[in-house]
Amino acid sequence: MKANINKVVLAAALAVCMQSASAEVVVVVSAKSSVGNLTSEQVSQIFLAKSTSFPGGGTAVPIDQDEGSAGRSEFYTKVTGKDAAQLNAYWSQLLFSGKAQRPAHAPDSNGVKAIVAGKPEAIGYIDKSAVDATVKVVLTP
Repeated sequence: MKANINKVVLAAALAVCMQSASAEVVVVVSAKSSVGNLTSEQVSQIFLAKSTSFPGGGTAVPIDQDEGSAGRSEFYTKVTGKDAAQLNAYWSQLLFSGKAQRPAHAPDSNGVKAIVAGKPEAIGYIDKSAVDATVKVVLTP
């Protein structure tokens, strides 16, 4: 009985640690960009290849993180409502039909930030702790 209680306590402690380990993802554009705040719907449209421009004009180039990166799952779940399996099925259909190409990607938040900082038309998502003067936050999902 005591062993079972210890297992439950350990499992609960691990769950709390896992939750606190998950990072907060924010959507960013270059600090040089004229884009202001965006809605989740607007960002979703860009990352799901339903729109290629920012509201008010200007080309939008989404920069994704590699599959398996820390923020990717959180971003897509919060912003598009799609989990990894749904996202793969969605892109498979678009790619097969020739209607769209997947966004360019980088391995992690630092890679996305480097690309976005240098391209005013780029938009990406990074861990909030990676935000600096080279990018500006346009959405905190």
